[in-house]
Formats: sequence, structure tokens, C-alpha cells
Amino acid sequence: MSDSDYDLGWGEEEEPQETANTLTAVDTGRDKKQKQNQAKLIAEQVEAAVEAVRPGLDKIPDPVEPAGEGALTPEEEERFRLCNDGIDLGNKAWFIMGKALDTAAVGRLFRNTPHKLEPERCYATIEEWAPLEKGISVGQCSKLRAAWELGEVLAARGYNANPGQVREIVPVRNAFNLNAAIAVYVLAVDTVGADKVTAERLREVVKMLPGDLQLDEDDDPDVLAKTIKGVLVGELPPSGVPAIPPAVKRAVDARAIALANDLDRGRIPRAEVQLHLLQAFADEDDPTVFNAVLDRMKQAGKNK
Repeated sequence: MSDSDYDLGWGEEEEPQETANTLTAVDTGRDKKQKQNQAKLIAEQVEAAVEAVRPGLDKIPDPVEPAGEGALTPEEEERFRLCNDGIDLGNKAWFIMGKALDTAAVGRLFRNTPHKLEPERCYATIEEWAPLEKGISVGQCSKLRAAWELGEVLAARGYNANPGQVREIVPVRNAFNLNAAIAVYVLAVDTVGADKVTAERLREVVKMLPGDLQLDEDDDPDVLAKTIKGVLVGELPPSGVPAIPPAVKRAVDARAIALANDLDRGRIPRAEVQLHLLQAFADEDDPTVFNAVLDRMKQAGKNK
């Protein structure tokens, strides 16, 4: 009996390389399918996320009468949540609109847009463009442009400030600087709590600020808030923690330039000089700066 009599009929054996190629093709096909499924899943998740945050009137439920007296039903709780989301969106959207108006105004981005009433010419100012093209009055446009930066900073700090509240601290920004205006809001929050801050309360704080109040524009809002509080409760003079006079700032900047030249560096920020001065003042091994400050303060006391 020959070996052929025991042939089991499996056919020709595949060459090893052919087998490897077949397996590779199968793996590649499977990987491709997995990647396609994963890409589809990610796309669906992104679409769902975008839809969840998409603003729109269709997301606000239509007005209906109460389901009854007393506690809200689960359906009413959900309707109230959607209403709150819509109101909060409006409170945030105003400073987005303000920034857009300010950017358009500063860059005169409307300068190639034909005037709606005088097509032979283009818009020259934001005061012309906003009312006719966007239905925003000149006064409203000015308010939004003046307040958007404050709204943006407050939102970045986690405060849910509404337009009415922000408008009350715009005069502080105009009189001092942006950080000072933020400081007034921080002070109000620290005093009564974030949920009890109102436009009226902010207005009262602003009215209490002394006319000769001095605030350092370089200070952080939290530091300025403590300074303002100290002034209002009588613990500090209106100068607060005395602001650096402009002449002294100019002299410091000039000395910083000389310092940069000696160190063969570019411009040295005033804050860096201040840091080194404080470190030298606190150096217990070398009391030179400490003694110099002590002598100057003694002399200042004699001159009062």
C-alpha cells in the first residue's frame, strides 16, 4: 500500500508566506473595521455633546400653567432647569456680544459694508453700523463695549455676574483700572456671599469709595479688595497700602534699565526688581537693605 492510499484529501498545503499574508489581511481588515467603528462612535459622541450645549429657543419649554400647588413635579423640575440654563446663557452671551461689537468697532471691520440707507458709501463708525445692521442702539452698544472685559474676567474667576451687576463697576474701571473694578466685586462676594451680590449692593460700595482713593494698578484684585475693605472700615487711609507715585515708578524703571545694561539683558520688569528687593530686605545675613528702609521710614516719620 502506497502513501497515496492514505491521502486524506486536504488538498495542497499553502506555502508559509501565503498563510502569513492571509492572516495579515484578516488582521488589517479587522483593525480597519474597529477604527471605523471607533471613529463613528467618537463622531456620535461629539455630535451629542454639541447638541447638548447648543443654544436655541427650541430647547426652552413652552409656557404652561402649574401642575399644582406646592412642590414641583419631576417634569416641572426639568422645565425649570432648562429655563435656568436659558437665563444663564443670556447672562453670559451679553459680554460675548460686547466683545464682538468692540472688536468690530476698533478694527472698523464694517468699513467695506455698504450703508443700508446710503448704498453709495460704506459705514464709517460703529454708531452707524450697529443700529441699522444689528438693531442695537448707540447707548446699548456703548454699554456692552464698556463692560464686556469685566464680564469675561469675572466669568473666568467663576462668578456668575449679570449685566446689571457689571454695569455698576464700570465706573471703577474707568476711574482706576480693571483690577480695581474686579476687586469691588470680590469684596462684595467676600462680604455677603456670591448668591447675595446685587447691582444695588455693588452701587452702594462704589458710592462709598473715597474720592482720593489710591490703588496700585499692578496689584491683584484679591489684594486690592483687602485694601478697599481696609479703607472703608477705617483701618487704612484712602491711600491704602500706599500706591507707588508715578515719579517713583519712572525712577524705578530707569534704574531697571541701568540694571539690565549692567547684566547685559533686555528690559527687566518692575515686578522682578520688586521681588529681588523684597528678598534682599528679608535677608537676615545681609541687613543692608533692611537698614536702608528703616532709616528712610524713620526720616519720613520725622518729616510728618
